[in-house]
Amino acid sequence: MFELLGDYTVQIVVFSSAVTGATSGALGCFAYLRRQSLVGDVISHSSLLGIVGFFWLWFAFTGNGNKSLWLLIPGAMTASIVAMILTQWITKTTKIKADASLGVMLAIFFGSGLTLLRWIQRSSNPIPGQAGLENYLFGMAAATTLPDLWMIGILSVVSLTCLVICWSRLKLLTFDPGYAAGLGLSIKLWELLLISLLVIGIVIGLQIAGVVLMVALLIAPASAARQWTNSLGKMIFLAALIGAVCAASGAFLSAVKKGMPTGPVIVVFLVLGVLVSVLFAPGRGVLSRRRSLVT
Repeated sequence: MFELLGDYTVQIVVFSSAVTGATSGALGCFAYLRRQSLVGDVISHSSLLGIVGFFWLWFAFTGNGNKSLWLLIPGAMTASIVAMILTQWITKTTKIKADASLGVMLAIFFGSGLTLLRWIQRSSNPIPGQAGLENYLFGMAAATTLPDLWMIGILSVVSLTCLVICWSRLKLLTFDPGYAAGLGLSIKLWELLLISLLVIGIVIGLQIAGVVLMVALLIAPASAARQWTNSLGKMIFLAALIGAVCAASGAFLSAVKKGMPTGPVIVVFLVLGVLVSVLFAPGRGVLSRRRSLVT
């Protein structure tokens, strides 16, 4: 079993999964604390339209299909950011509430992405290279290459560096946006930055977990980490650690057990991590609280 760790392809998949889990887990803490879990769903599902749309545009201009992450991830980021901007615009200019606006954008972008995907697949003139494009729904970790890993790594470094540099302002925005506005901070600008970081945290994992399951990598590590600490810094570190370990373990198990899809296996490990945290975390865990009631 462990001889697979010497396999080049397995190394790429496991390492890229670990990097994705760590980055998504760390950034997901802000969505969790701001009670914006649905935002992750909208971002991940909206990205499908960007993936398929950029693939089709590349074919329209070049005559060739291209499924490189260097093309598809910018497409996913563009669609996701546009969806979130439209959500905020609808909420501010109409009487539709935020959660309803998120649901509307999710339906529009995901439905449009599926429609365009089916149209490409069933076109009378097949587009070269479109086979396997539907795998972005649930991920295709086994197809991860070294250039893909570089893309994931670069975006992870950029997002985490930005998180460190803007730490104090993002922390203030998360816990007391009213006070941040009173200090003269541009709430719209920092909200856009935070949304952009969440977009990066999701789109880098589309190759690993896919559009449907990627939100689990954003929220589950943060949910588990929150049970162990009250400190934001420690929570982010624990979420990154939990995300990395669960993602790498899921990727390795799927390589060992042929036929097991990587994305769902990673989600199973994440669910186990959340359950262990909910049950055994000191102070917040179910067992800990029961012991305190008994004593």
